[in-house]
Amino acid sequence: MRKTLRDKLYKTVGLSFTAVTFLLLYVPILVLIILSFNDNRRGYAWDGFTLRWYAELFTGSPLTEPILNTLGVALAATFASTVLGTLFAIGINALEKKKRIRMVVLNNVPVVNPDMVTAISLMIVFTLLSLSFGFFTVLLAHIFFSLPYVILSILPALRKLDPNLYEAGLDLGCTRRSGIWKVILPNITTGILSGALMAFTMSIDDFVITYFTSGADYMNVSTWLYSVLRLPQGFTPAAYAYNVIIFIVTIAIILTANLIKIRKGKNQHEKTF
Repeated sequence: MRKTLRDKLYKTVGLSFTAVTFLLLYVPILVLIILSFNDNRRGYAWDGFTLRWYAELFTGSPLTEPILNTLGVALAATFASTVLGTLFAIGINALEKKKRIRMVVLNNVPVVNPDMVTAISLMIVFTLLSLSFGFFTVLLAHIFFSLPYVILSILPALRKLDPNLYEAGLDLGCTRRSGIWKVILPNITTGILSGALMAFTMSIDDFVITYFTSGADYMNVSTWLYSVLRLPQGFTPAAYAYNVIIFIVTIAIILTANLIKIRKGKNQHEKTF
C-alpha cells in the first residue's frame, strides 16, 4: 500500500515538474506569437488582429536591413565553417591516437570558453590587425566560433566509418582527393548536415560576439533589438513577426529531418526482411 502511494506521489511530482517546464519553455513563445498579430504598436494590450507586422518585414521595415545582415552572415559563416570543419575533421581523424586526442582537446577550448572572453579576444585581434569593423569582421568571428561545433558533429560520423572503405576506393583507382569526395563524404553526410545546422543556429542568434566585432556600420537582429529597446519609440512589432517566422521554419526543419529519418529506418527494416 505504501509503495503504491509512493509511486503515485513520484508520478504526480514528475508530471507536475514536466508541466511546469513545458509552461516555462512554451508560454513565452505563445505570447510572442499572439503579439505578432496584435495591432497595438506600443504595449501589450490587445487592439485587434492584424497581419501588418508580417507585411512590414517585406515593405521597408527598420528591421529589414538587420535581417538581411543576419541571414547573410549566417549563411556565409555556415558554408565556410562547414567546408573547413569537414576538412579539419577528416584531417584530425587521420592522426595517430595521441595527436588526435590533443587536437580534439584544442578544438573543445572555444566551445567551453565564455562568449565574453571570445568576443573580447577577437576584438583585440581585429584591432591589432587594423581591420575595419563591420560585415567582414563579424563573418570571421562567426566562422571562428562555429567551426569547433562543426568538427564535433562530424568526428563521430568519421569514427563509425570503416577505414577499409577508403583503402578499397584507392585500390579501385580513386586518387586520394577523389577517394575523399566519392567514399568518405557520402558516408558522413548526416554529420555534415548536423554540423551545418549547428553552425547556422549558433550564428543566427548570436549577440555577444557580434556586438564586440561589428562596429558602428553593421547591425544584425540581436544588436538592433539591443539598441532600440533602450529607446522604445524605435521598436517595431515586426520583430515579433520575424521571431515567429524563425520559430516556424525551425520546427519545419526538425519535423522534416525526423520524418526523413523515420522513413529511412522503415525502408531499411523492410529491406532486412
